[in-house]
Amino acid sequence: MNFHDLHESVRVELERRVQAGLITATSLAHQSGFRQAHIWNFLNRRRSLSLEGLDRVLAAQNLSVEQLIPLELSGSAADPAERSIGGRDGSEAVPVVAHSTAMEDAVVRGASVIEIVHLPTSRLGTSRARPSARTAHWQRFVAIRADEPQAAAMEPMITPDSVVVLDRHYNSLAPYRAQQRTLYAVRSGSRLMLRFLEFDDTRLVLRPLSLAFPVQLIALGENENPGDYIVGRVALILSEV
Repeated sequence: MNFHDLHESVRVELERRVQAGLITATSLAHQSGFRQAHIWNFLNRRRSLSLEGLDRVLAAQNLSVEQLIPLELSGSAADPAERSIGGRDGSEAVPVVAHSTAMEDAVVRGASVIEIVHLPTSRLGTSRARPSARTAHWQRFVAIRADEPQAAAMEPMITPDSVVVLDRHYNSLAPYRAQQRTLYAVRSGSRLMLRFLEFDDTRLVLRPLSLAFPVQLIALGENENPGDYIVGRVALILSEV
């Protein structure tokens, strides 16, 4: 990680805290001794901080550089042999994380990794991206385990305990493939749901595959767009046999 990477990791983490309501630009400016305009410009990528400035912000938020370093998954991840699925040759490691981590964390830390799946590099490398401004700098591929309610709504496409790989750089309602519905991970309140999506006027329509489950609607606010709720496109589903 170079200085630019550290700078961006700090900015992304602070932005996450602001969006989660944990801090405000005003409180951060007060804590770190900067003017509010300076912090606001930093959060919106209009201004950079010096190394000393980063130190002040890190100290104000009780953050360490170690907490901001993403888990290195391409080489020797921590104990991957003990909790990995698949081989390593010609593959890319993708962390399996909690649903909340997939929705909220821009970068996956080592402590958040439940297990690791190894997928062909060629399979992920050819994936097209349509990121939202919010997630363009997020770690791209993460995976979750589908719980029983999620699987039941999407059976037989998804079975219980399937590993569902998400591309968090695809937050567009544009179909990924022509004449084929795209399956998404969607934020609905505090839950992550796996659904087909449509947009109807000011509402996001969540459609299950099973007719036994109802269609759900998410009403968008005045300044919201569908990408604010789309966690990512389901890129791959791995079911155990």
